[in-house]
Amino acid sequence: MNLREPWLIYALGSAFFAGLTAVLGKIGVAGINSNLATFIRTVVILGVTAAILSWRSEWRAPAQIDAKTWLFLVLSGIATGLSWLCYYRALQLGPVGKVAPIDKLSVVFAIVLGLLFVGERLSWPVAVGGTLILAGAIVIASF
Repeated sequence: MNLREPWLIYALGSAFFAGLTAVLGKIGVAGINSNLATFIRTVVILGVTAAILSWRSEWRAPAQIDAKTWLFLVLSGIATGLSWLCYYRALQLGPVGKVAPIDKLSVVFAIVLGLLFVGERLSWPVAVGGTLILAGAIVIASF
């Protein structure tokens, strides 16, 4: 792992905040409908993202964004929403120590979907790492 890769700090931040999300979400979803919890989380994310866009002066007019970008971002948003709805319901029903690792099977799905639809190539490190993630999720979920 090259620690000088510019994307690495964001990827590690994503992993840390996803872990924090699991614990905070487990606590927050207790005593509330999981769909309502997801809605509240989404509104907060919208506000935080709008504040960052404003602070960095990164707003763009919707007409400046091409149709293909819109289509795939809307589809990604739908997939994200469905993922969050499932995730919060799973957190409500199960232990965070099992739900979060199963959720990380998204890495395995992303690898396979990247191969099938984005034209990415499978390398030995990615194949071995994906297999280990799959094996780890199976072990954690089984005990």
